[in-house]
Amino acid sequence: MNRIAAIVLGATGYVGGEFLRLMHAHPVFRLAAAVSGSRGGQRIADVFPHLGTAYPQEVFADAGSWPGRLDRGTNLALLSAAPHGASADSLAAALDAAGRRDLQVRVVDTSADYRFSDSTTFEKIYGGRHPQPELLREFFCAVPEHQAGIPARHAAHPGCFATAIALACVPLAHAGIADDTVYVTGTTGSTGSGRSPQDGTHHPERHSNLYAYKPLQHRHVPEAQALVEHATTRRLAINFVPQSGPFARGIYVVVQAKLAKPALADDIGSLFRKQYAQCEFVRILDGVPKLKDVVASNYAHIGISVNGSNVVVICAIDNLVKGAAGGAMQWMNRLWSLPESTGLQMPAPAWS
Repeated sequence: MNRIAAIVLGATGYVGGEFLRLMHAHPVFRLAAAVSGSRGGQRIADVFPHLGTAYPQEVFADAGSWPGRLDRGTNLALLSAAPHGASADSLAAALDAAGRRDLQVRVVDTSADYRFSDSTTFEKIYGGRHPQPELLREFFCAVPEHQAGIPARHAAHPGCFATAIALACVPLAHAGIADDTVYVTGTTGSTGSGRSPQDGTHHPERHSNLYAYKPLQHRHVPEAQALVEHATTRRLAINFVPQSGPFARGIYVVVQAKLAKPALADDIGSLFRKQYAQCEFVRILDGVPKLKDVVASNYAHIGISVNGSNVVVICAIDNLVKGAAGGAMQWMNRLWSLPESTGLQMPAPAWS
C-alpha cells in the first residue's frame, strides 16, 4: 500500500510525543507535519530529545502551514492530541482546510471533545458549551476491542481510565453473570495529568506518595458507563475511586463485583478469553497483571480472582499508548482498512 500522510495536532504534549514515536515505526503512515500552536519552528529533537534519532531535523509546524505541504487529493490520517476543549476547534479548522484541498481525511481524536454523541452530555460533564456540536455526528467513540465495524467517518478514542474500566467490565456485563453495580479503584501515573506542571504531578508531591482524588466524582465514569452500555446494552453503576500513583506511566484498575452465583476463576477466565479471542492487544493472564509488563506498549493485561460469588478483575495498561496514542493508532489503522495491529506490536521494555 502507498504511504499515507499523517498530521499530528497538539504534537508537543505527552500524547503527541507518543504519536510521533509510534509514527516513526509505522510502515504506512508517514509524518507530514507535527503541529504546535506554541512551538512552531522549533526542532522536534529539541522538545523531545529521545526522538532525536527519529526526527533529527524536522521542526514543528504552525497550525495554518501544514495544508500547503500536501498535494490535492492526498490521503490524510489526522491525529489530534490537543487538549479537551481545544481539540474540537482545531479539528474543525483542519477539516475545513482539508476540504479546500480535496484531501481524503480520516480523524482520530484523543481528547474528550467527540467522545459523546450529543452536546448536552458533554456540557453536563465538562461544564461548558460544546465548541463544534455540528461535527459530533461525524464521530464515534468506542474501545477498539468492543466495536466490530466503523459506524462513522471519524473516531474518538476513550480516556485511559475509561478504556481500562471498559476492558475489565464488558465481559462480565456481556455474559450477564454479575450485578450491575461494580466498585473500581484505579491508579494512574503522573503523565495522565499532561505535560504542564500541576501540584498533583510535581515530583516532590508525587514521589513515594499515593492518594485518592475526586472519589466517586471522576468525569470518566459516565464515559465508562456509555462504553459498557454500547458494547453490551447493560448500564452499570460504576463506583470509582481514582488514585495518583508515584510513577510516570500506567493505569492499574481493580474492579470488584458480585456474581449472580458462585463460580470458579477458570470459568470466568474462559468468558474473558472468549470475549477477547480475536484481540491482538488483550492478554488474559493466569496471575496478576504488573504495570512494568505493559508500560510503553499497546497491550492490556487482565487478571481474574474469584472467591465464591465475589469476583475481582484487574486491568493494566499504559495510559499514553493503549489509553491514548496507541489505541488511537488502532482506530486509524482500521479507518484506512489496515490490519489493526500495524506498527503497534512492539513489546513493553519491562525494566523501565
